[in-house]
Amino acid sequence: MDYKGVIIQESLTDTSVLTEVKKLEIKVEPITKKHKTPWLKQWTLHTVKIPEDRGDEIAEKLSKSLEQEHHSWYADYENDDYHFIVFPKKVFKVDLKNPVLYKEAKKYGVALGIPKYQVDFAPKDKVWKR
Repeated sequence: MDYKGVIIQESLTDTSVLTEVKKLEIKVEPITKKHKTPWLKQWTLHTVKIPEDRGDEIAEKLSKSLEQEHHSWYADYENDDYHFIVFPKKVFKVDLKNPVLYKEAKKYGVALGIPKYQVDFAPKDKVWKR
């Protein structure tokens, strides 16, 4: 089953990875203080579809392409079995039958400086407790 997720164009130093995925929707969101990215004017959110057999490959490409100079970013996509959470130079592949890796992924994202409310890739999970 194909993966579906969101990639923020402004988070990428190399946008060529966007040519390797199917874009389902593109939404432009103006920046607010809540985004904590004052050097940008907008976020361009690409809702994408990724073939199941390319999930690992796209995760590695995204991980190498995420901008780190101003802000820490992540991208994520999932299907019924796995959820990829991709940070610069680190990829979490969460088995949805055993979602304990969400806790590690969230802690990692917060440690990078991503606001806690933005590491919302599993808002209903039971493993994120501080």
